[in-house]
Amino acid sequence: MGMNRNAINSFSWQLPLPPATRPAQEVIETLVAAGHEAYLVGGAVRDLLLGLPPGDGDVATSASPAEIAELFPHTEPVGLAFGVMIVIQDDTVVETATFRSEESYGDGRHPDRVVLSTSLAEDAERRDFTVNALYLDPAGRRLLDPVGGMADCERRLLRTVGDPGARFREDALRLLRAPRLAAQCGLTLHPDTLAALARYREGIRQVSAERVGKEISLLLTGVDPARALETLAAVGLLELILPEVAALQGVPQPPEYHPEGDVWTHTLLMLQLSENRSWSLGLGILLHDVAKPLTITHADRIRFNGHTALGEQMTRDIGRRLRLPTRVVEQAAALVRDHMRFLDVQKMRPATLKRFLRLPNFADLLELHRLDCLASHARLDNHDFCQRVRADLRQEDLRPQPLLRGRDLLALGYAPGPRLGHILRELETAQLEGEVKTRVGAEAWLQQNFPLPPPEPAQ
Repeated sequence: MGMNRNAINSFSWQLPLPPATRPAQEVIETLVAAGHEAYLVGGAVRDLLLGLPPGDGDVATSASPAEIAELFPHTEPVGLAFGVMIVIQDDTVVETATFRSEESYGDGRHPDRVVLSTSLAEDAERRDFTVNALYLDPAGRRLLDPVGGMADCERRLLRTVGDPGARFREDALRLLRAPRLAAQCGLTLHPDTLAALARYREGIRQVSAERVGKEISLLLTGVDPARALETLAAVGLLELILPEVAALQGVPQPPEYHPEGDVWTHTLLMLQLSENRSWSLGLGILLHDVAKPLTITHADRIRFNGHTALGEQMTRDIGRRLRLPTRVVEQAAALVRDHMRFLDVQKMRPATLKRFLRLPNFADLLELHRLDCLASHARLDNHDFCQRVRADLRQEDLRPQPLLRGRDLLALGYAPGPRLGHILRELETAQLEGEVKTRVGAEAWLQQNFPLPPPEPAQ
């Protein structure tokens, strides 16, 4: 790669190290005291230089896995073939990796052979991006920069270490990681790195669904997912991993409701307006209109009849394809299914409204609706109505204690079977409507609405 291994740039380190990196620093101190090289490396160093909140930090060292295990009482080999050990320090997990070099990647995911090394320069050469190949010596207050990561941080540039084609062929997941890191760290992709994303995009087909799904989860829960998605679309990667989302581009919407433009523009704008989001909310935002390309009709105006029901099923299909956690997928599917119900909230019967407001994911649903409005017509009357009503209601108003249960109906002479559930739900509706408030009133309501048949005459 043309790197002079005898001339690694070194800079003095002036920035304070946050408390989150203390466990990693203690690991480094122990390794150095035993005669090994050890450095804080990776995202924590990068983020500190970029002025971003840093994580806890990883450690790179010349010590072998066996030497690491001898020095620390609590270790766990998580990637022994790759020279990676977990050190438990102050109840914190510190990933501690031996310097290493890697040979060819036959499957585009894993190196065919890992060679453990004592050379920091060799370790830097196998890393993905220059800003992730910075080595901080906390005690010496110096930063070692083998591949120009310091200058790239200053220029706010994301560039691969060496040839971008080689880096993307080694591990094709980097094709997704590059747009995500650029967006989340506020970096511009180097032109050569950006061009290589398009050139080598087909390599993403070699990556397992689980790894792609995990990368999408990091994108959707991180900073500026819209920018990352725009890059993925521009280089042709989005249509390979999420063709249903790529299909949103160019799908028109009625301008009287969506002056912002097509479905793609609307979805990106929602993500831009969303400051913090759970995985399920991020997935719900991304897919809330996923069925619009398949349901569009042109009559009196553009309509998307049935797009919520179809979108719910498509969300589940996408979740299964990407091996996403069932809980996350079901929560996102519910958001997609219910996001249009706000149109009718001010006309709902009290019981219907209360059942809507007590949905288990209602906070995320309300936030999705707020973003949906702000990214289109900007009218928040239904959102504000729900907030007011929700604030005025107690928990017992939304979910009152049952006045009668199934065993009570059986004791009164009602026959067992599915009809009991129907009766109890109708009784709860009467409670939510304020028609029934006591047990005596509930029994009277029963006799009026579901009277028992008269007893058969004795033979």
